[in-house]
Amino acid sequence: MLAESLFFSAVLFTNGVIVVLTRRNAIIVFMCVELMLNAVNLTFVAFAQVYGASGQVFVFFVMTVAAAEAAVGLAIIIALFRHRQTVNLSNINLLKG
Repeated sequence: MLAESLFFSAVLFTNGVIVVLTRRNAIIVFMCVELMLNAVNLTFVAFAQVYGASGQVFVFFVMTVAAAEAAVGLAIIIALFRHRQTVNLSNINLLKG
């Protein structure tokens, strides 16, 4: 059971990393960061079943960080869209005037 959970978590995390590195749409990148956080949560739960309940405590911390990241990240994406009229990351350069 542990090996299957860790394999699935590694596949999810790898897919998230690949999409973050290749896509330019901010919303898709944002969703894949959330996918990577969920893959980490799956790893913590898998290890918690084997080694004790302390891994589940870390899941709550990761979920809290993910919720804060979702609120702040979506606010930044909406602000960028209102200012630049695009969510394409290659068209957004805040250092230029």
